Amino acid sequence: MGIQSSVSEDGQELRISIQGRFDFSAHQEFRGSYESLTEQPSRYLVDLAEATYLDSSALGMLLLLRDHASGNDADIKIVNCSTDVKKILAISNFEQLFNIQ
Repeated sequence: MGIQSSVSEDGQELRISIQGRFDFSAHQEFRGSYESLTEQPSRYLVDLAEATYLDSSALGMLLLLRDHASGNDADIKIVNCSTDVKKILAISNFEQLFNIQ
C-alpha cells in the first residue's frame, strides 16, 4: 500500500495516487497527503489506476477529503478506476458527489 501525492507547478491541483489496497490501513497516510499542505489547492485528483481494492473505509476517506475541500463546492476528480471500483462507487452513489472518470 502506498500513497503518493504531488502538487501541480501552479499550486492549484493536488494529485493523490493510490497503489494497492485502499482501506483503513491507508487512513493516516491519505489524510496526511492533503492536510499537511500549507496552501490548499483549488482542485484535487485522486488517481486509482494502481488501486487493487477499495472498501467502505476508503469511501469514508473520500468523503473526508470532500469535506476538507469545501464540501459541495469541492472540485475533486476520481480517475483511472477499474470496472470493479467504478461499480462500488456507483452503488454508493458517489457519482452524485464526485467527478468520476
